[in-house]
Amino acid sequence: MAIGGPFDTFPKLLLRNAERFGTRPAFRHKDLGIWQTWTWAQVAEIVRSYAAGLNRLGLQPGDKIAVVGSNRPKLYWTIMAAQALRAIPVPVYSDAVADELAFVLAHAEVKFVAAQDQEQVDKVLSVFARVPHLDKIVYDEARGLDDYDHGRLVAIHDVIEDGRAALAAHAALGGQIDEFVRQGDGSDIAIILYTSGTTGASKGVVLSARGCIDAATDTTRFDRLTEDDVVFAYLPLAWVGDHYLNYVQGLVAGFCTACPESGETIEQDRREIGPTFYFAPPRGFEAMLTRVMIRMEDAAPVKRRMFNYFLGIARRYGEAILTGKPVPPTGRLLYALGRLLVYDPLKNVLGLSRVRIAYTAGEAIGPDLFAFYRSIGLNLKQLYGQTEAFLYVTCQPDGDIYSDTVGPAAPNVDIRITESGEVQFRSPGMFVGYFKDQAKTAETMTTDGYIKTGDAGFLDEKTGHLKIIDRAKDVGRLADGTMFAPKYLENKLKFFPNIKEAITFGDSKEFVCAMLNIDPVAVANWAERNNVAYASYQELAGNPLIYDLVAKDVAEANRSLANETVLAGAQIRRFLILHKELDADDGELTRTQKVRRPFIAERYAPLLTALYNGSHEANISTEVTFEDGRKGTVAARVRIRDMQAVGSEESLGKAA
Repeated sequence: MAIGGPFDTFPKLLLRNAERFGTRPAFRHKDLGIWQTWTWAQVAEIVRSYAAGLNRLGLQPGDKIAVVGSNRPKLYWTIMAAQALRAIPVPVYSDAVADELAFVLAHAEVKFVAAQDQEQVDKVLSVFARVPHLDKIVYDEARGLDDYDHGRLVAIHDVIEDGRAALAAHAALGGQIDEFVRQGDGSDIAIILYTSGTTGASKGVVLSARGCIDAATDTTRFDRLTEDDVVFAYLPLAWVGDHYLNYVQGLVAGFCTACPESGETIEQDRREIGPTFYFAPPRGFEAMLTRVMIRMEDAAPVKRRMFNYFLGIARRYGEAILTGKPVPPTGRLLYALGRLLVYDPLKNVLGLSRVRIAYTAGEAIGPDLFAFYRSIGLNLKQLYGQTEAFLYVTCQPDGDIYSDTVGPAAPNVDIRITESGEVQFRSPGMFVGYFKDQAKTAETMTTDGYIKTGDAGFLDEKTGHLKIIDRAKDVGRLADGTMFAPKYLENKLKFFPNIKEAITFGDSKEFVCAMLNIDPVAVANWAERNNVAYASYQELAGNPLIYDLVAKDVAEANRSLANETVLAGAQIRRFLILHKELDADDGELTRTQKVRRPFIAERYAPLLTALYNGSHEANISTEVTFEDGRKGTVAARVRIRDMQAVGSEESLGKAA
């Protein structure tokens, strides 16, 4: 039977996998230092029992159940069990503060919540009165919850055991659960995923079962994913990327999903599990490389020279060898030696030894960073997507890779560029609409069925690949008419390891200015090696020597912009280093770490004013939110550094 026919819902796919791949691993989870494994047959039995237990607690078709926590098998099984009952799962970001959590739970009309641990239970209990439909909380980890009122708290383990016992005692209950699964239809709402809220309040994206399955079927075929693959599930459970890449593709292809023990053990757990399919945002790959380079700075001189020599060999021959292009015998021999001495050990340290397909997305990746990973033999590719598309809009095929594009249209996706430059698409997995917001749905859809992405881009004439410029509404003009594309400029700055985050301003202004966050790991290492003393991030960020260090990166970005005809006039003329790191808890970033530019402009208005009135210093006092929810204030006097515009190489050549 083909996917999209009888297997048009996730519970049906689970039953198929239990029959077809019964003894193969479906989930792995590291607990107390030991990897636990569940086969597809075991998962199918657990999910059926879990669904029966939830049904006995009162979960009915159409009810909403929120899932709050990190990547845990029982939380994934919660999604499966809800779908088996034709209920609707609603994942929520685990680091959401109470107000954000209350908004999603109330807006989605959530009846049940599945929480990972005491921290998440406490958050839910703190907003219980603000969620009218909320009835029960089920939880995974019992530590710290013994003394709580269990009138509305139930352990997931107990729900499963209750369901298992009830199924054994009452054949009619089993028949009822099986009937729910049989009645399931591809048009059923499979899940509601809330957007990160980059441009405003989060919206509930409603996705159908058939759309999700059809989209994932296309991409598993595209990347040849099978039951032999292993993925490492460490991304936020509420993000479309985790749901698509791990949950949906896992059910479609039948591969194994491995969950780390905790956020602190991700690096070690990735090395141990050895995923074959892997995703990380550019900042994830940047962080891995930064750690490697810091370690090499402390290595013996002989090791450093060997490392740098073979990186040169990789830059020269690695991409050609990866894509199967002709390479001289000497080059192949040197690269093979480099693989033995440097590349394979490096990939092993990073936990990437077995990776067959790797993707990155979310923002532009620096060409040097992209080239580094591909040169050491990692098949790293780019994709472009949105929650409303159910992730994939474009993806790069093997052997047709460019660092400055996001690939051609994904299988069965249709892309068009409007006269205004906006990217629009139709796709198999495109959303049904926004939950309880028909007006916003109509605003996002065109009359002929395309989705407006809000991104400006174009299709490259030579390659046919899509290039994304910026958010269409964010693209502006300087006072002299020069194009101002803030995201493009910010990505240029973030290509440098010392700069973690950047926010640029310039629309309708005489010139472009930037607010920067330094990368605490990279800059702290530089400070240590150069005997620069500091006691806090704020002290490090305000050090004149750090300004000198960052100014070199800004100057290099300006040199790059000078050779781009359209954006040469949008070079950074003034910058400052913020006294604190941007934080999602303070509303400065979304839960997917995207900058909320309008909010930052308002929050740091005194600094923005100083950037444009010629001041060289400015005072700022900022409210911050601590991990326990308490509020505090951080005050600082922030320096502002002037930069010189750079002429293009062509114009400099003519002048000479």
